[in-house]
Amino acid sequence: MSNLSLPNKPVDWFRNTITLAIAVAVIWSLIGLEIKWERLIDLPGDLYVIGTLMFGEMNIEDFPDLVGAMWESISIAWVGTLIAALFAIPLSFLAAENLVGRPLAWLIRQVFNLLRAIPEVILAVALIPIFGLTPLTGVLAIGIGSIGTLGKLFYEVIEAIKKEPLEAADAVGANKLVRFRWGVVPQVMPEMASFVLYRFEVNIRASAVMGLIGAGGIGNDVAQALRFNDWSVAGMGMLIVIFGTITVDAISGAARKQIIRGSSAKSLTPVEVQA
Repeated sequence: MSNLSLPNKPVDWFRNTITLAIAVAVIWSLIGLEIKWERLIDLPGDLYVIGTLMFGEMNIEDFPDLVGAMWESISIAWVGTLIAALFAIPLSFLAAENLVGRPLAWLIRQVFNLLRAIPEVILAVALIPIFGLTPLTGVLAIGIGSIGTLGKLFYEVIEAIKKEPLEAADAVGANKLVRFRWGVVPQVMPEMASFVLYRFEVNIRASAVMGLIGAGGIGNDVAQALRFNDWSVAGMGMLIVIFGTITVDAISGAARKQIIRGSSAKSLTPVEVQA
C-alpha cells in the first residue's frame, strides 16, 4: 500500500495581498500622523487636572441657561430631521428599483451619495455666509446632511417589501395609486418612522457640534467657556449634553420599539386592500 499525502493548501494570493495592503496603510497612517506616543504616559494626570477644573467647582447659577441651550440643540436636531424626512421620503420612492426604472433610481441614489458624503460641519460653514451664525444655519446643515442617510435607509426598506400585498391589489384590479397606497405605504411607513427617530438621536450630537462653530445650541456655550478658560461652565455644559442625549435616546428608543412592535403585529389582507 503506497503512502498517500494530502496536497498542499493553495496560497490565497488575493487575501494575502489585501491583508498586506491594509497593514501598509495602517503603518503609513500612523507614521504620517506624527503621534507623540510618549505623551500617553502623561494622559492620566492631565485628565485628572482637567476633570478637577471642570467638575470640581461648578456654579449652579449657570444651570438654567445651559439647559435652555441644550433645549435649543434638541430643537435644531428635531427640525433638521423633519426637514430631511420631508425630502427623503418622496425621493426614496424614486430611488427604489422595484418601483421605478433603474436609470431614475440610479440618478436619485447618486444625489443621496453626494449629500451623505458631505459632513454637516462643512455644510454649516458653507451656509454661514448666507444665514450667519444662527440656529437656522445648524437646522439647514443637519437637514441637508441627513437627507442622504435617510434616503438610503428608506429605499432599502422599500426594496425589501413583501410582494403579497401588491399581488392582492392587482388581483382586485387596483390602479397604480391604490396599489401604492395599500400595497407599499403600510409596509414601509413604520420602519421609516423608526429611522427618522433614530436619525434624530444622531442629529442631537451633530447639533451640539454645530454650536462649536457658532451655529446655535449648547455647543456654542461650551466652546465659549473653553475659549475663556471658564472650566466650570464647560464641565456643567458637558454633563448636560451627556444626560440630555441619554434621556432623548431612551425616549426615542422606546418609541421606535413601540412602532416596530405595532407594525409587526399588523398585516395587510386582500380584503383591506379591496376596501
